[in-house]
Amino acid sequence: MEWYWTLLLLLGSILALMFIGLPVGIAFIVVNTVAAFFLFGRFGSFDANMFAGITQLTDNAFANITIFAIVPIPMFLLMGEMFFHTGLANRMFNAVERLMGRVPARLSYVTVAGGTAFATLSGSSMGSTALLGTLMIPEMSKRGYKKHMSIGPILGTGGLAMLIPPSALAVLLGTLAELDIGKLLIAGVIPGLLLALFYTILIFVLATRDPNAAPAYDVEFTSWGTRIRLLLLDILPMISVIFMVILLIMFGIATPSESASYGSLGVMFLAILYLFIVPLVQGDMDAVRKFLPFFGKALWQSLWGAGRVTVIALFILFGSSLFSNVLAASQASLRLIEWVTSFDVSALTLLLLMFGVLLVLGMFMDQLAMMLLTVPIFFPIVQGVDFGMATEMKLIWFGVIMLLAMEISFTTPPFGLLLFVMQGVAPPGTRFSEICLAALPFMGCAILLVALIVMFPAIAIWLPFLGS
Repeated sequence: MEWYWTLLLLLGSILALMFIGLPVGIAFIVVNTVAAFFLFGRFGSFDANMFAGITQLTDNAFANITIFAIVPIPMFLLMGEMFFHTGLANRMFNAVERLMGRVPARLSYVTVAGGTAFATLSGSSMGSTALLGTLMIPEMSKRGYKKHMSIGPILGTGGLAMLIPPSALAVLLGTLAELDIGKLLIAGVIPGLLLALFYTILIFVLATRDPNAAPAYDVEFTSWGTRIRLLLLDILPMISVIFMVILLIMFGIATPSESASYGSLGVMFLAILYLFIVPLVQGDMDAVRKFLPFFGKALWQSLWGAGRVTVIALFILFGSSLFSNVLAASQASLRLIEWVTSFDVSALTLLLLMFGVLLVLGMFMDQLAMMLLTVPIFFPIVQGVDFGMATEMKLIWFGVIMLLAMEISFTTPPFGLLLFVMQGVAPPGTRFSEICLAALPFMGCAILLVALIVMFPAIAIWLPFLGS
């Protein structure tokens, strides 16, 4: 069978199974196991050789999911779950809001500031969007904020979880593409912060052009002493966990897996500090008595949430490894790369084509499925194309662009998943078209950032390769 028929048959079968509702990981495992049997099995032998191809591929796939590099995934997820279930997220949001004082459109800025911090701790775009929507939209609606000033910042900020470390999705991408996970995580820092800055500027422009979009209202005066206390007690300790994880990775003090573990322990320590030690010192014995039941419930919910997503990720990694091995063994990936690179087109044109494919796929499937389909194809193509930089830098650079493309696709109408998450937490009567229109300016910010990274690759690769 020609390589293109093999590729089309594999992709078509996977998409068909996903379309009828089969989970992504299982769809990949089923299709690629059958493909291995037909492509590499020995029919008619009725002995161990009959399953030789499947045995070889599954051995390789198991080897790829039993590696130390994927340990950050459950640890980062546990960080975010603990941050949410213990109430630390609400504590930080309330402090950020009080620090803003009487700033016009302050709730929109609070969404970007608090949402960026929560996105880094949670590593989950859907979780971040759901939390921000639940916390901020009722208050914004009560204050008379227009839809694009309340929904837009939440949709934009929710996607930052893919970029700013600790990002479980970046770890998964790095594992699938066999990248240096530490460098990929660090590479998202500057682009993520730049994107948050772009969102802030956009809110300022929107609020200046239409002051009624975010009406001013009186707030209780907060003294400078109170503000300093809020900053020191309710914000800096949370942010310090993020900086600890980033700095440990950046300076090579700990591996990404070890840093993720330290981050999880850091969040647990903060939860014990705020929920038990502080009330004990203050003599609040009622809070002390409630600590064990509350903390036990929060810990169980966090472990359950992190464990559930981790199992899904392992299924997906296993299926992706089978897919990559089938493509390699059938030479479909090699022939595809030769075919793509045979066209007389520029490297920029190829990059734009791959970026466009990701945006289109994002309208119909989630980010994990997109990575499974595209990573085994796109990264070998990028490795074979001259983008004017060393191979490792080029792959990390493209990894950041791919994360941004998936973030944009998350809010791409009409099927971006964050749009549906927002529909579930938006005020009754909110039209889906209003959610889509609110997302467009913030998508524009992300596309502008992609253009800047393409023109100035140092935005993504300077920090991870600092000192190299």
